[in-house]
Amino acid sequence: MPYWNLIYYTDLILFILVSLTVLYMGVFALASMFSKHSNVPKSRVENRFIVLVPAYKNGKGALQTVRSILGQEYPQRLFDVTVISDHGDELSNFRLAQEPITLLTPNFSKSSRAKSLQLAVNNLPQFKIYDIIILMNPGTLVEPNFLSLMNDAYENAGTKAIQAHRVAQNRDTAPARLSGIFEEINNSIFRRGHIVLGLSAASAGSAMAFDFNWFKESIKTAKTSWDDKELEILLLRQHIFVDYFDHIIVFEQKFRNADEFNRQRRRWAMSQVATSLRNVRFLPGAILDRHYDLIDKILQWMLMPRIMMMFIIVTMGIVLPFIYFTLALKWWLLFVIVLLIFALATPNYMVDKNWNKTFFMIPAILASSLLAKTPIGPRLKEFVNRKL
Repeated sequence: MPYWNLIYYTDLILFILVSLTVLYMGVFALASMFSKHSNVPKSRVENRFIVLVPAYKNGKGALQTVRSILGQEYPQRLFDVTVISDHGDELSNFRLAQEPITLLTPNFSKSSRAKSLQLAVNNLPQFKIYDIIILMNPGTLVEPNFLSLMNDAYENAGTKAIQAHRVAQNRDTAPARLSGIFEEINNSIFRRGHIVLGLSAASAGSAMAFDFNWFKESIKTAKTSWDDKELEILLLRQHIFVDYFDHIIVFEQKFRNADEFNRQRRRWAMSQVATSLRNVRFLPGAILDRHYDLIDKILQWMLMPRIMMMFIIVTMGIVLPFIYFTLALKWWLLFVIVLLIFALATPNYMVDKNWNKTFFMIPAILASSLLAKTPIGPRLKEFVNRKL
């Protein structure tokens, strides 16, 4: 029967695609259980830092980040801060101008983070020499020893790019909690698990340190809305290892409501698809050259986004029993395996009474935006956005 064949092959194709993503995650989740960089020695060298905070319509968040950075134990003469407040409000810009930083206030007709970073690099004082550049998202908070730890890690890594450990500031709603959990899962699988196996860590685009001269030249080549992906592929193509240090913690603000959560995921999914399409041409050459970092990164971008993966698993597990019961069994098993992988990749402090409930709310979080204009939409949003 054509109808049955359509169901069977759709189920089979989706299961294969999802299983490949689960297999990839499982390998690196197991690897992440073995620690790396557990004891970073104190460096005798004190590098000079420039911290860039590109803030689009988020002057308030930038101000929080600036005050956090200015409270460092690291010698004040060895670091500067530049905020690029693109379309920032006047009050926030006024308050930022009172701080001992460089404030740039562009109003790009078509804004992008790449443009802000290019502007900042081009307007740095010519008489100052920097060794390391750090990118920070507005609203990010750091501890007083952040720059000292970054300095030690950078000298220990011996590479031109390192990624710090981002954690969630807030976990008071289901979307914020899910963002925080996914952030830690990313840290375990795509960063710690990777460096344990000798592969480059994934770039987060924030809380990252780069060699100043490399970044100054490389950021000029960024042309899309996802400059972090452009820089990441450039690093890999130049055989520059991206290291990750779990003990350098920065606190990132997570979206509290479902609309912002879904909007961010859609943007990330679009950037992942666009980046994989732009760079898949490098895959044959990478395979021939045995460039494992580049092979891994391109394959990683071709994987199914995790939020989509969970949505498919839960949806198929619910719908298929009403069509053909035995087809659903493998999806239920896959769901258990995914939860086990997520449990391995999630730090103990996040696995509590709300952990399972958060994952079961994924379909509701996604549906809240899809059903926004229906009578059930507002109630569904109120349900998923409520405080836990």
